[in-house]
Amino acid sequence: MDPHTQQSAGQNSQGPVPTSVVVDIHRLTSEDNDPKLLRESAGSESCCIVRIPHSLALINHKAYEPKIVSIGPYHHGKEHLKMAQQHKRRFLKFLVAKVEENGTDPQELVNAVSSLEGDIRGSYSEDLGLESEKLVEMMVLDGCFILTLFFVVSGKVVYTNLDDPIFRMPWILPSIRADLLLLENQVPFVLLQALFETSKLVTSSSCLNELAFEFFDYSLHKPETFWTKHYSLEAKHLLDLIRKTFVPVPCQRSNKENYLTVLCCSKGKRKASSKSSLNDNGFLGFVLSAKKLHLRGIKFKPRMNTDSILDIRFSNGVLHIPPVVMDDFTATVFLNCVAFEQLYADSSNHITSYVAFMACLINEESDAAFLSERRILENYFGTEEEVSRFYKSIGKDVALDLERSYLAKVFEGVNEYSSKGFHVHCAEFVHTHFDSPWTFASSFAALLLLMFAALQVFFAAYSYFKPPKGK
Repeated sequence: MDPHTQQSAGQNSQGPVPTSVVVDIHRLTSEDNDPKLLRESAGSESCCIVRIPHSLALINHKAYEPKIVSIGPYHHGKEHLKMAQQHKRRFLKFLVAKVEENGTDPQELVNAVSSLEGDIRGSYSEDLGLESEKLVEMMVLDGCFILTLFFVVSGKVVYTNLDDPIFRMPWILPSIRADLLLLENQVPFVLLQALFETSKLVTSSSCLNELAFEFFDYSLHKPETFWTKHYSLEAKHLLDLIRKTFVPVPCQRSNKENYLTVLCCSKGKRKASSKSSLNDNGFLGFVLSAKKLHLRGIKFKPRMNTDSILDIRFSNGVLHIPPVVMDDFTATVFLNCVAFEQLYADSSNHITSYVAFMACLINEESDAAFLSERRILENYFGTEEEVSRFYKSIGKDVALDLERSYLAKVFEGVNEYSSKGFHVHCAEFVHTHFDSPWTFASSFAALLLLMFAALQVFFAAYSYFKPPKGK
């Protein structure tokens, strides 16, 4: 082979000489102009309307999506919601006519919303990608639709169209109430307050909270005295307003510190990723199911003298739990309140704590039946198995710091009481031998046989040591 050919072949066998790749670091760090799915400021106190994460939506996506009406930008324009969208302009026309009759320029409604554009955009966790005109138009339509519902249902404004399907068809208003309490279906409360004050259709003696409570009371069924206590509540949106009415104590701001991520009642087990959930005595942790606690001497009684289902107490071996009505509306509210508490950094964790506690108690179908028998659970949701499955699913992948839970003392007290003591052994003995008529009968028969055997031994021994006289 020619020497030049050999040299050329040797160079080719080594492959191409690598060249340096030039990437402009400044281009990589330049700001992306595309809409952000999660804004950098989404963790601020003002950002309170958040998209449901995929992990939560997988559990029950239907609980987070509106069935009849879209409010705000997240579900705007969906095909199955167009029917209610058509009625929004009709409601706006009615409200504008009432505002004009009252001597107010209806254009002030638009001006009130336009002045809040910055606050409105800051309330959502993602860039909306809407021009100012489109955003203001959406907020005016949605806000006035909600206000008209409140005005008409509360009777503050006279409504003469008795054949209006929104108010006439029995299924529509309950569906709207549920849709107005979905986390992704909210507008800022400050927007509703501004429209309410600008309209001047209601006297100063009434507040927006009062009208909202009258509207939702048809699904929540609370006495008037209950709602009166909450007229002064401040909230981020309607879901937050209703959530706060459940809280038996003033809302506490959560700390943006370490959270304990737990899998509440996953496959019947209570798991913790850290020992920080336990106190010095080791009793602060998730509790056993209702039937297992019952076997360890815990008694369950409905707590009637309270107006909050969250007001659970434990004393002297008795769990006092306020009765709860489980239906589709309650389930939807629970799911969205838990999502809000998980996604809004400045929220308390009251609903999450309550749901986690109930998820521990209702671990199986028999636990739901047990609580129903004791008038703690009123089930309109479905079978006991469906109730159990609901609580298992709602507690999955939920971040909860038990030490900062309002039920921390209850968790701790129940675990301590059910872990040791004479009452635990006594309860287990009673359950083993006297829990049902059959076990009672067999235990009683065994006891009789034991007594007869003891008597037989006694008389045999007595006759041996003290035989009858004359023998």
